[in-house]
Amino acid sequence: MRAVDTNILVRLLARDEPRQLAAAERFVAGGAWVSHLVLVETTWVLDAVYARTGEQIAVAIAMLLDHEQLTVQDENAVRLALEHYQRKPALGFSDCLLLEIARQAGHLPLGTFDRQLGQLPGAQRL
Repeated sequence: MRAVDTNILVRLLARDEPRQLAAAERFVAGGAWVSHLVLVETTWVLDAVYARTGEQIAVAIAMLLDHEQLTVQDENAVRLALEHYQRKPALGFSDCLLLEIARQAGHLPLGTFDRQLGQLPGAQRL
């Protein structure tokens, strides 16, 4: 299966460049894989460049998870991270995903200096 870069996902979500959107849709039509890194970069772009709210970013992640042509790396970890993020968007999606990747790999607790992240089950604030 082919993979996508961040700019492909951003085009699919932002829908603001018609020619690039059409090319992105053609590329993923046969199926495409989305890595954790690309997903995290996409959430950063949606926040920093497009000024999307936490709620809007959560909706975008959910759309990607339910997209017929996209396969998200470790979908279960991403869904669990999304649940954390929806409850506490101030955490940032990347922190939520980091925790769930560590959980799936069996490497808990996740040590952190972050007060909010340290409150989640499986994290340990130092």
